[in-house]
Amino acid sequence: MPRYWVKRLDEVPLVPTDDPTDFDWYPLQHYFGLSAFGINAFGGDEGTVLAEEHVETNSGQEEVYIVLRGTARFTIDGDEVEVRPLGLVVIPDPGVRRGAVSAEGGTVLLALGRRPGEFTSSWNPGNFEKVPRAG
Repeated sequence: MPRYWVKRLDEVPLVPTDDPTDFDWYPLQHYFGLSAFGINAFGGDEGTVLAEEHVETNSGQEEVYIVLRGTARFTIDGDEVEVRPLGLVVIPDPGVRRGAVSAEGGTVLLALGRRPGEFTSSWNPGNFEKVPRAG
């Protein structure tokens, strides 16, 4: 097994589907054999559901979504927001209901998740003393 990869997202094989309305699923975690965190990318044409509405209360996961290309329309606890490329949706509370739909063709959404407390940073906390937190 290689010690690292350098790939383009379009080089990652999609999860096969027979449903033409289904999203394009780039199974990054599976393909690269990652086990430290969940990571997948989802793409599709306008109106494609990229993330079904859900909560993470069973898994306890915090989630981060990053729009890589196009525009995604998120519903977050009943609020609708459009997120454009390089936009982030950060959901630390597993009980927040969230979902996303592609608002234009070619949208690609990166999703990352993990339960709190399972990650230990190797960064020196002093590096962040002058960096504010979101609030």
